[in-house]
Amino acid sequence: MFNKIPIIQALKEDRWVKPFLKRYKKTLVLAISLGILTFVCAAGLMFCAGFLISKSATKPENILLVYVPIVLTRAFGIGRPALQYLERLASHNWVFQMTSKFRQNLYDALEVDATKFNSKYQLGDILGLLSDDVSHIQNLYLRSIFPMFVAWGLYAIIVVALGFLTPLMGLWMLLVFGIMIFAIPIWSIIVNGSKQSFEKEARDRLYVDLTDNVMGVSDWVLSGRSQEFLKLHVDNQAKMVEVQQQIKSFERKRNFIVQMFYLLVIVSLIIWGAGKFAHATNWIAAFVLAVFPLNEAIAGLPAAGQETNVYEKSLRRLNKLKTEKITNNEKIQIEAPYNLLLKDVHYTYPKTDKEVLSGINLKIVAGEKIAILGQSGAGKSTLASLLRGDRLPSQGSISLNGIPTAKFGDQIANYFSVINQKPYLFNTTIANNLRLGNETASDEQIWDALDRVGLLEMVKKLPQKLDTKVDEAGLRFSGGERHRLALARILLQDAPIVLLDEPTVGLDSVTEQAVIDTFNQQLVGKTMIWITHHLQGIDKMDQVLFIEHGQIVIQGSPNELWENSSRFRELKKADQGL
Repeated sequence: MFNKIPIIQALKEDRWVKPFLKRYKKTLVLAISLGILTFVCAAGLMFCAGFLISKSATKPENILLVYVPIVLTRAFGIGRPALQYLERLASHNWVFQMTSKFRQNLYDALEVDATKFNSKYQLGDILGLLSDDVSHIQNLYLRSIFPMFVAWGLYAIIVVALGFLTPLMGLWMLLVFGIMIFAIPIWSIIVNGSKQSFEKEARDRLYVDLTDNVMGVSDWVLSGRSQEFLKLHVDNQAKMVEVQQQIKSFERKRNFIVQMFYLLVIVSLIIWGAGKFAHATNWIAAFVLAVFPLNEAIAGLPAAGQETNVYEKSLRRLNKLKTEKITNNEKIQIEAPYNLLLKDVHYTYPKTDKEVLSGINLKIVAGEKIAILGQSGAGKSTLASLLRGDRLPSQGSISLNGIPTAKFGDQIANYFSVINQKPYLFNTTIANNLRLGNETASDEQIWDALDRVGLLEMVKKLPQKLDTKVDEAGLRFSGGERHRLALARILLQDAPIVLLDEPTVGLDSVTEQAVIDTFNQQLVGKTMIWITHHLQGIDKMDQVLFIEHGQIVIQGSPNELWENSSRFRELKKADQGL
């Protein structure tokens, strides 16, 4: 029966949690022991208090019958908070030791798979993994594993102690506490398991949908579908809230049943005590009151067990990642000229059946300027990621001088520079931002790069010149200036291939043309791959190709296409407003 519980199956196949249970087992045993002793002291305090109150109501035969319980009450009263404090220190130290190493392994796994990770998961998946799943694993220790071990220890003590006094009573407590500690938590897992799984999936889906849609909110607005976007989010949120209400309704009923069983324990002890200690009624109150603190340890077990449904999903998702850090120390060195070759490249996004690219064949020779055009969603940016090795083609190959670009890893930065749609500038100085392209660049080299992109005079007029802070995301500068600063960074990097991924989006036509002219002037001799959605400045390219439905439908030089392709002529006229 236990083997059919999802969390048990997940732990059997686990490569993340189990190793830490073994590695830090001494700390775990210490924490569990202190947890058990904390509740023993709490029960002992109530036991002595019950005995003392009952005994003080009658004339004691001996002063020791009152004095000893007073001393024990003080001892248990001091011991309970002291042990609880030590238990919290030990248990949290145990968890933090494990989760610190756990997080290190997680980040190592993401670092190893960094270039491939983006192709397997959407950004919302990554946020769900890092924010939700890591905290779930930590809660698996603190809220489920640890309380269960403590409750099992107390269960053994209760059954053995009462069984020693009255075997029949020990068997009865074995049954009643067994239902509360094992049967009801398993019932919670089974009944609420599917609901909690749906809730977790719904929350993950909200991470994915909301993140991706917000990042593309401009597309929703431009397409006139903003209300559809809002309705999609509201509907998903409403479904999750409905399931959460069903879960809470079940929890209220379950908690009521647990308390009824706890009442049954108290009534049983009263009846047992009345028969066992008929001539010493002060013991009845002692035994009954001793059970009350145990409610804190046992009543929360069904909720703790139920939460393992959520943890099980996180555990399985984490176990899909590699757990060992793999380093590739092989230095890849290639010599100029640097030629790119794409052979029958196909790409399908994970979790979908939609093929974004279908049979792309392309040769980009060193020093060539090539423009890649197409509508939004045609696969242009996906092709850019494939060229740098950030994604792996589903079929076919992309190579730089005969070596697959995915094999270069971090070394790809020696050969590729990238300017994105919105070049990011960090909240630090101009010099620090530009040295991201070349950490060893001198001030003279930085001034030279700024001069080449037309920003020399502007930066010289700033109060702190190169030490001027650019503000978060570079908001101190205009869009055109941010693009020029990004180009200066590229010039310092001095990579032979420059990838421009729609770098002029959002710029007015005058600024856009000025930025394009600067790119063409300063990137002479380098291979330039320009991904764009319209044809301004296209005449200065050596080769132009259009991607539509994942395939190259038009390809050639601007002059050849103007002469031979009526569609190209129509597109160019439309782009120019003719």
